[in-house]
Amino acid sequence: MKVQNLYNPFVKLLLRSPLHSVIGEGVMLIQYTGKRSGKPHTVPVNYLRDGDVLWTISQRERVWWRNLRGGARVTVLIDGQEAQGMGDVIADDESVAASLMDYLRKVPQLAKYIGVRLDPAGTPAADDVTRAARCRVMVRIELAADGAEACARPEGIGRRV
Repeated sequence: MKVQNLYNPFVKLLLRSPLHSVIGEGVMLIQYTGKRSGKPHTVPVNYLRDGDVLWTISQRERVWWRNLRGGARVTVLIDGQEAQGMGDVIADDESVAASLMDYLRKVPQLAKYIGVRLDPAGTPAADDVTRAARCRVMVRIELAADGAEACARPEGIGRRV
């Protein structure tokens, strides 16, 4: 049994409860509709906010993000607030590497979890980012105008940057 099969239901329960702050910043729920099943699915993901855009990283081997290819409406739950948005996937290695480099410059503490070294100035190693991009995708969610205000936050992880 995969750890995420135990972890995800617990995290979803917490994020939907008044105790959502226990999880900490930078974790949200994303709900999307399965392209083949037509059923709603919800997964917890880490995210970075950049204005009205939310970014998340997923391993290519996971399947949830495939439902967002070509664009799909999503609902996110951040700090107990729901917002609507449009999700899409960046999957080609070069674009993933560029987006991942930008993400890691803003959230360098994540680098160690995906095998990317940082130089003494905190800059991600380009060769490590290129390698990491081969097994990851970037998910971009553009929040609807009302959703951007509903989930407004200051700067940092899970916050505006």
